[in-house]
Amino acid sequence: MSEPQGSKERERKALEAEDPEELVAEDDAVIGLAFRRSLMVLGALALVVGGGWWWSRRPKEAAPEQKIARAAPEAVVREAKPPAVRFADGTAAAGIRFVHTTGAYGDKLLPESMGSGVAFLDYDNDGDPDLLFANGTAWPGGHGIASATPALYQNDGHGHFREVTREAGLAVPIYGMGVAVGDYDGDGWPDVLLTAVGKNRLLRNRQGRFEDVSAAAGVAGSADQWSTAASFFDADGDGDLDLVVGHYVKWSPKIDFAVDYRLTGVGRAYGPPNNYEGTFPSLYRNNGDGTFTDVSGEAGVQVVNKATGAPMAKTLGLVPVDADADGRMDLLVANDTVRKFFFHNLGGGKFAEVGEAWGLAYDRDGNATGSMGSDAGDLANDGGLAFLVGNFANEMTSVYVREEAPDFFVDQAISSGVGAPSRRALSFGLFLFDYDLDGRLDLLQVNGHLEREIAKVDPSQSYEQAAQLFWNAGPQAQPPFVLVPPGETGDLGRPVVGRGSVYADVDGDGDLDVVLTQAGGPAVLLVNQQSLGHHWLRLKLKGKGPNSAAIGARVELVAGGVTQRRQVMPTHSYLSQVELPLTFGLGEASRVDSVTITWPDGSQQKLGEVAIDRLVEVQQAAS
Repeated sequence: MSEPQGSKERERKALEAEDPEELVAEDDAVIGLAFRRSLMVLGALALVVGGGWWWSRRPKEAAPEQKIARAAPEAVVREAKPPAVRFADGTAAAGIRFVHTTGAYGDKLLPESMGSGVAFLDYDNDGDPDLLFANGTAWPGGHGIASATPALYQNDGHGHFREVTREAGLAVPIYGMGVAVGDYDGDGWPDVLLTAVGKNRLLRNRQGRFEDVSAAAGVAGSADQWSTAASFFDADGDGDLDLVVGHYVKWSPKIDFAVDYRLTGVGRAYGPPNNYEGTFPSLYRNNGDGTFTDVSGEAGVQVVNKATGAPMAKTLGLVPVDADADGRMDLLVANDTVRKFFFHNLGGGKFAEVGEAWGLAYDRDGNATGSMGSDAGDLANDGGLAFLVGNFANEMTSVYVREEAPDFFVDQAISSGVGAPSRRALSFGLFLFDYDLDGRLDLLQVNGHLEREIAKVDPSQSYEQAAQLFWNAGPQAQPPFVLVPPGETGDLGRPVVGRGSVYADVDGDGDLDVVLTQAGGPAVLLVNQQSLGHHWLRLKLKGKGPNSAAIGARVELVAGGVTQRRQVMPTHSYLSQVELPLTFGLGEASRVDSVTITWPDGSQQKLGEVAIDRLVEVQQAAS
């Protein structure tokens, strides 16, 4: 697909412009405010000038009244009533006993408040989704629970789990944050990266047992880094999986005590990252021999505050996606309290940061937000892409919808129906999935505050918060997203200190179940109990090596006159990874008309007749 001339010009300016007046990172919101005020002044001047011109040329007599017959509108807005679907807590029955460890011992160190991620992966290649939880551990000096490690649970194929952490080689005591899953060495077994406060761990899957290869592979990072979201994806188009790692802020216990964030009536407290210096994301190129090379600088993913020379990013969310369907994977970076970045892939491993030009940097009011969990998808089944980003308390969830141009997005938080209900929540895990199998992507966001005693300071807030499930009623409904009352979602509506969240078909019944993590609390498995009679199809893609899981492949499915679009990408939500098979709800459609797969190498494959209500494995055809 050829790129629009305007897009190329904006990217050229983004790469070459030097503005010595740029504000420091924590003052990013001022840019949006000044911009809005300038528009207001210009608008007022236009009204004055326009009004004078009209008065001088106003008609002397009123024209005769004309009556124009208007046809009734064709579109009828449907009544938006969510279906009756409940989620049941199946944690204990499934054998999941994971409890997150913060390592907290009273000093209120910022990482303790952030929780950790979780991943669905088929680590043993037996066809069902297993579970891997990242975890904290004791701080140096013996504070906390010294034995805390990540936890791996093996699925027996019927939704029951057995912990196999030690026997799989994953009893690794690190202060873990996020999980990334990808077959980086092309041997057909999913490998794992655990991000951490301190050095990261790359764990190579040796047919069901993991080996720590972090140092040899060159992706451990440094001991003074705080790494968060990470993702395997093909950044340079050479066929193997590269690795991007986001970092939060420049942090140490000494810096934390120097910042000394406090709340009136509470004392020392967990706080926002405004007074911490930012970071650079790390992009590692896969060398194809089991090692990686850090190409962050030459690739163009290091954004500097030009006024200070300091790194700007404070990353908690990543969304790799081919935003303009040019065959190259782009990257949205969700930053906390500074503007979001959008790295447009120019090819050859080079990126241009165009977040402001594409309308993705700020919220609808022109402010930088406390961005965390994030996702992307086609909300209206019209080929348009949208990005969703969960934000801090008293900030709406951002819903960036693409306008007619492929490189311009507008935050439609309010008109989408998501904005107002999400304002009070502090949202971490956020993802799109079709929970009722009607063929439209719904939204789940998992919420929870940082500070246990926040209600003393802000009575509108609580530490534990209910997750919010938004049903997608379709583009003809106003608004298209409807909040399902928490009391109607079963155990999903129970307040939690939510952080990571993921989905998979845990029990093999075709619908998507949910697992969420809590900061300092137990993980929760929520079993989808929908019984609406909707049909479905699940596709598991097997690519040609070295990208055996076909990460980045795009699928279009047509059924019942509706075209659905999905991308194979495990990176969703907050510090987490979802299962790889793609789930298409078909609603009342009893057959699939067509399935077209665009594989990561650009080749297309059309499937013949496909049976429904089952999981279908598709092997990439030989070229």
